[in-house]
Amino acid sequence: MSRPLRIQYPGAVYHVTCRGNERRDIFRDDSDRRAFLEILAESQAIYQVKLYAAVLMGNHFHLLLETPLGNLNEFMRRFNITYTGYFNRRHLRVGHLYQGRYKSILVEKETYLSELSRYIHLNPVRTQVLEKADVRVRWPYLLDYRWSTLPGYLKLGDRWPGVDYGLVLGEFKGDNPKGRHAYGKRIREDLVGGIELKGKIVGGCVLGRPGYIQWVRERYLKELAEGEYSGYKTLKRYRSREQVLDSLAGETGLRLEEVKAVKGDQRRLVIELLYRVGGLKGAEIGSLFGIGASAVSQERKRLNTRMAEEEAVKNQFEALLSKCLT
Repeated sequence: MSRPLRIQYPGAVYHVTCRGNERRDIFRDDSDRRAFLEILAESQAIYQVKLYAAVLMGNHFHLLLETPLGNLNEFMRRFNITYTGYFNRRHLRVGHLYQGRYKSILVEKETYLSELSRYIHLNPVRTQVLEKADVRVRWPYLLDYRWSTLPGYLKLGDRWPGVDYGLVLGEFKGDNPKGRHAYGKRIREDLVGGIELKGKIVGGCVLGRPGYIQWVRERYLKELAEGEYSGYKTLKRYRSREQVLDSLAGETGLRLEEVKAVKGDQRRLVIELLYRVGGLKGAEIGSLFGIGASAVSQERKRLNTRMAEEEAVKNQFEALLSKCLT
């Protein structure tokens, strides 16, 4: 099996997640959570890692961090091994605590730092019990959730040591009462509108604008052997769903909602490009159009038949494909 694609460089920013083995809890009580945060702070100091946001859930955690020395692997190895050792000793167990290696997404700091911090801070209410609850229920829950850096973004007295709050708040009038109020207001808006990041992540491992994605490709993928790392093909070939739809809108003048309302070749072209260039599966495309995965498959078959029979349809598809890959 190929290894996860790990891209490291000084100043890189990541969204890091780690889930318990067999989805079991990695925190059994508040003593575990406090020990986790102590080990996290120790590891930050050793490897000079900056932490911007964090949330501890029952069977997983989220971290938004920066590695000025380009040493994510070393930092996470020490951090995870140390906490696993503590947990196993305290609870008289042996074996793996986590489900495989940690997952990391490389993040373009200048564009997505604030949005990703808010995405992480919404995790405590992104559960089956609370996801569909009224904002009047979810907002107080977030404010009272102790194992999140969100309260520290809103009140100075709730801050964790070792967390850099200022950089994100700099996008919200600064680390002052106005900035903290503005950040809280945006979180409340996100509770209503949500934050969608999955469709923006390329190759399952990079979140950034097209220029940043291209920089990563040119600098870090040229020397890699295809098949050595999982994520290689997708990062090399695919664009994010957002990029594909934006390219199509620029070429055809139609946004997604308009395409959904139009049947025929226009919709089939978009479906095929999302599949080929966006790397989306049939079920994911179907959810966008309100149809099933089998219907997506049928639409793709109809388009490929049309392209084989009609030169004009084939030329239109190739023109759109070229635009999406530019």
